[in-house]
Parts: sequence; structure tokens; C-alpha cells
Amino acid sequence: MIKVFIVEDDAAIVKQLTSALDEYTVVSVQNFRSVRQEIETVTPDLILMDITLPYFNGFYWTTEIRKKATTPIIFLSSADDEMNQVMAMNMGADDYVTKPFSVDVLKAKIHALLRRTYSFSQAQLTFNGFVLEGTELKKGQDKVDLTPTEAKLLRTLFEQPNQTVSKDVLLAKLWASDEYIDANALQVNIARMRKKLNTVGFDHIGTVRGVGYVLA
Repeated sequence: MIKVFIVEDDAAIVKQLTSALDEYTVVSVQNFRSVRQEIETVTPDLILMDITLPYFNGFYWTTEIRKKATTPIIFLSSADDEMNQVMAMNMGADDYVTKPFSVDVLKAKIHALLRRTYSFSQAQLTFNGFVLEGTELKKGQDKVDLTPTEAKLLRTLFEQPNQTVSKDVLLAKLWASDEYIDANALQVNIARMRKKLNTVGFDHIGTVRGVGYVLA
């Protein structure tokens, strides 16, 4: 399931967002001194970021996040002046929503941003009795939810069964949607995906050393 990470120190807003975004897995920051570290651990698909925070503000954390990740970031702030909005976008934000905000408008913006960032086909693909559809892999009653990145990687392998798919091809698929990750990050994503897929008995991703991966 898609994960949304909230960086917000107003408990009432966190509660409101968690309830409203029930179609996603919602996680909120626990330690405002280590926002980037928590995000790297959770690996969310989208971040909601306030500007005014304890210790360091949202501009600082966006700059830190952008050193390593292209995860979509939407700012939520009571500051509605143009300067703050321009500053947020220049530092790497993808959108800016002013408080008080309409939950329906925010959800529409989240949907649109996720669709643009993680555009992938919903068409069903099958392999050895497993069905991949959207971000879900299932076989019978067993199913596992994948992140959009994992789903894109697995879909690429499903489209070329029993053929070696090079790392360059897989990276190109991710770069096509502005998710710029390097070969090391690709390896980490594949390893995490394999572990997740093993929970439903899917153990069909082989490594072709120095070249890429194969679905067999």
C-alpha cells in the first residue's frame, strides 16, 4: 500500500489527516530532530511537510531530503505569502497547500502527484499462477501490497519472463517517472521486494551477476 509520511507538529492536524487518508498507510514523524532519518527508514511514497516545526523548519528538512531522494513533497502551511511558496518550490517541494485546507482538495492533489510520479499500468500480468495488478501481487487468497517503485520493477520483469533484464533497463524505467535512483538503491529495492514477495511464496527473481535480474 502507498505510504504517506506526515511532518507536522499539530496533533489535531495529524489526526485529521490520518483519518482522511485512510486509503493509504499513514505514518507521522516521532522525533523532530531526526526527520530525514525517519523518512529514510519508512521509505514513503509521498511526504506532507509543514514549515514551522520544532528545532528545524520544513525548508531545512526538504533540502536534506532532496540530497538523497526525489520523493514527492507537498507543503502544508498557514503561511500563504508568495515568498514562502516560491521558497518551498525552489527547495524541492512539488506542491503547496495553505491552511486551513480543504481535505478533498488536498486528496485530489495527492492523487494527481502520485499519478504523475508513479505512473504505471494497471493491466494484469501473470507468472506461475501469480497475478500482478497495479501495486498488488496475489495468488489465490494470498496477496502482498507493493510500493509504486517495487510494482514498477516487478512489472518490468513480468513483461520479460525468463529473460535477463539489465540494471540499466530497470533504472531507465524509474528515471522515466523522475525517480532518480542509482544502481545501489536499485539493489536495495530489489532485496526489500524479494523479502516482501517471499511472504506469499513468490521466489522467482534471480540475479544475473554484473548484468541484472531475471524472472524464472
